[in-house]
Amino acid sequence: MRTYLLVMVMAAAITYLLVPVALKLALRLGAVSHVRSRDVHTFPIARMGGLAMYCGFALSLLVATQVPYLSKIFTLDSSAWGVMIGAGVMCGVGVIDDIYELPWYAKLAGEVLAAGVMAWFGVQLISLPILGVTIGSARMNLLGTVIVVVLVANAVNFVDGLDGLAAGLVGIGGFAFFAYAYYLTRMIDPGDFTSVACVMMAALVGACVGFLPHNFHQARIFMGDSGALMLGAIVAGAAVVITGQIDPANVKTSSAIPAFMPIFIPALILIIPLVDTFWAVLRRVLRGQSPFHADAGHLHHRLLRRGHSHTKAVLVLYMWAAVISFAGTASVIFPLRTVFACTAVGIVVATIITVYQMNLPRVPRIAQSSVSEPSVPESRAPEDPVSESPVPEAHVSQIRISQVTDNAVPSS
Repeated sequence: MRTYLLVMVMAAAITYLLVPVALKLALRLGAVSHVRSRDVHTFPIARMGGLAMYCGFALSLLVATQVPYLSKIFTLDSSAWGVMIGAGVMCGVGVIDDIYELPWYAKLAGEVLAAGVMAWFGVQLISLPILGVTIGSARMNLLGTVIVVVLVANAVNFVDGLDGLAAGLVGIGGFAFFAYAYYLTRMIDPGDFTSVACVMMAALVGACVGFLPHNFHQARIFMGDSGALMLGAIVAGAAVVITGQIDPANVKTSSAIPAFMPIFIPALILIIPLVDTFWAVLRRVLRGQSPFHADAGHLHHRLLRRGHSHTKAVLVLYMWAAVISFAGTASVIFPLRTVFACTAVGIVVATIITVYQMNLPRVPRIAQSSVSEPSVPESRAPEDPVSESPVPEAHVSQIRISQVTDNAVPSS
């Protein structure tokens, strides 16, 4: 456990230190999020913070290869390299999109390429741990892996709409997933606690923790698609790895349904992004729009329109993510009756807090759906009453530099 915590701390430290470098690079390359009608931020902010997150993730894993305790899981044919390389390609696709704003079909092609690279290096969904079902062919293995990776990557990307939201949700879910993978690893081999999924999740959680101080409201930088797509690819890769490597039928747990856990737990820790994605796709298709057509109908937009402040909306979603994801992990370790009782209490408390926060008096935000102007003037003074709080001094240079890059990154 201490070794995994060390990987987590290294990833957090490296990410935290590299975010300012990514910020300067983003401003130099014109990777700036201008204000659009559906956006929540009120002044241009640099994106591409995911580049720093990937560096923290990858460098911490490279250091882990030199730790004797973990070195044996980093063999040349280890699936860890597949997840790392595939996530790197996904991050690269996101960097290009952060700079040039790719059309949806070009970005989707890049996501499929990244998922294919991950599968090529051995990260493949070979079996489903339900009644011993095994996927029958190499083509189906590849197709199943690509679908899972692209789905989860876009789920994280869709939910990345508020400062600190995606990093926090993935960090919370990733820690729950880490606890689940660590428990199963111990049950399978009490003398060997090493696991590719564990070390991946430890590095991922560390990268999220290291990024949050720069990204929580008010954010100095966004993770951009380079971060959201990459985080989703890592979670999906770790889920595929643990599904193929661990047979829950051989694991003694307190749960009556252990065979469903390798599918159930990864889905549960991402329940908020997945539900948001499903609802967004359904909503857009019913309107006759592309599933990738951006709008202001996501869960976080709805919380803002119901009266939550920016920070409270994020914290409410954190709370729900923690209740659901840790309930799933606990269902493997503790008796289901106890887990159900505690989860019910948690849901009741979370519901009360959510409703109570909505009823607190506060200065109302401009409803995102009613914003008619395509953008907010970049010359707005800090004392402008439209803003919730003054523009931080750290953003002044970003706004000035982003004005210079307007020709490179047009507002849309």
